[in-house]
Amino acid sequence: MPVRSPVAATSVPYVPYFDAASSAPLHPVARQALLAALDEGWADPARLYREGRRARLLLDAAREAAAEAVGCRPDELVFTPSGTRAVHEGISGALAGRRRAGRRLIVSAVEHSSVLHTAGAHEADGGTVTEVPVDRTGRIAPGAYAAALREAPDGVALACLQSANHEVGTLQPVAEAVEECAAAGVPLLVDAAQSLGWGPTEGNWSLLTASAHKWGGPAGVGLLAVRKGVRFRTVQPADERESGRSPGFENLPAIVAAAASLRAVRAEAAAEAERLRGLVDRIRARVPELVPEVEVVGDPERRLPHLVTFSCLYVDGEALLHELDRAEFSVSSGSSCTSSTLTPSHVLRAMGVLSEGNVRVSLPRGTAEAEVDRFLEVLPGVVADVREHLGAPKPAEAAPGPDPDPEPELVVDSLGKRCPIPVIELAKVIGEVPVGGLVTVLSDDEAARLDIPAWCEMRGQTYEGERPADRGVAYRVRRRA
Repeated sequence: MPVRSPVAATSVPYVPYFDAASSAPLHPVARQALLAALDEGWADPARLYREGRRARLLLDAAREAAAEAVGCRPDELVFTPSGTRAVHEGISGALAGRRRAGRRLIVSAVEHSSVLHTAGAHEADGGTVTEVPVDRTGRIAPGAYAAALREAPDGVALACLQSANHEVGTLQPVAEAVEECAAAGVPLLVDAAQSLGWGPTEGNWSLLTASAHKWGGPAGVGLLAVRKGVRFRTVQPADERESGRSPGFENLPAIVAAAASLRAVRAEAAAEAERLRGLVDRIRARVPELVPEVEVVGDPERRLPHLVTFSCLYVDGEALLHELDRAEFSVSSGSSCTSSTLTPSHVLRAMGVLSEGNVRVSLPRGTAEAEVDRFLEVLPGVVADVREHLGAPKPAEAAPGPDPDPEPELVVDSLGKRCPIPVIELAKVIGEVPVGGLVTVLSDDEAARLDIPAWCEMRGQTYEGERPADRGVAYRVRRRA
């Protein structure tokens, strides 16, 4: 049965929710455990009287269940107020504990913003950061962390690697990275927020973080596991709660619900992963057939079972999401067009893929086949309407035949215009130069640096590079056909 939000039982129409990677609907087991713990787990688990002892039993049982799912000892795991706090405390604690080893932090270029923000704070404090690049699928290369460790000019305190990417679903080779880091005597922190509900994290990692609302637990609960033997020093003021690593009174009802739902989703994971992978495979195959000028991104095989991301040429990402919402589909996007900063997703930028018109579909457990079928029925018309509104070229118009008397080079002034307008204007004029001729696009939109080369690859044109202009940047494209 499809997962229904609490409002589904009221007069509000049910809208298919396809954004589980942001936050999964509350699992029924989580709801039951939460309600029960509100009655039984309201007291202070640090107290010795009857109510406190009862609360302590609930907390200990939740820790044991979560530790079993994570694959660590109960005394190696603490609960934090969020997954982001788990990341911040895990990285800062490991960096502080290994300060004598060095002040360099190694991360991949596609880590979650919580990791990159912590890395930025580390740099501001005088530390150094190495970013490991990824390929066009979003995956680090074999030996990438070993190379980064060898090339570090100073001592490395910590390395971080997500288990699976939150925007495109690509699985990272965690076990290989663990071995490479272990050979250099460097601990590896794994951000397992997106994958923990689907199964344990491979390899003998040193630290691990996760977030309950990603697997169907309540928001406001994170996990931080630190293996015995890892040098770790809590940076914040000392506190007697959670081994001193996460201060403040524990949200015991939410913790109990998080642990109960993690155990429940793990029991369902194998069967549900197989079912959702089939639905995602259908989306991956059908979207390029139904919608012209689309790039499906992420690793086609080594990926999360429930997530697929694609980008549509000549589409404003914010407009596309609004129109899909009006068509009763809730999806997400990494497009710069939906960002208040108008900068492309750092994940898509690192991969070197198209960022405009980006759609991330992440199916919650219980998604019905009929909902996916209806999404595929609705999507082509929605994209076509957005393109028409923006004045985008029709597929047949995108590469017209040669002009009998064309100019050898055209300059397109797209200054002050935002994604996807620079690419739309490029597509409209490419046929006005002869084969071998040049089109120069002037743009001050950050997304153009990513989208124009991606357009060239999709359209079979040659990207000649960029150069500074009086205003913005000049992007040069040579017509091949």
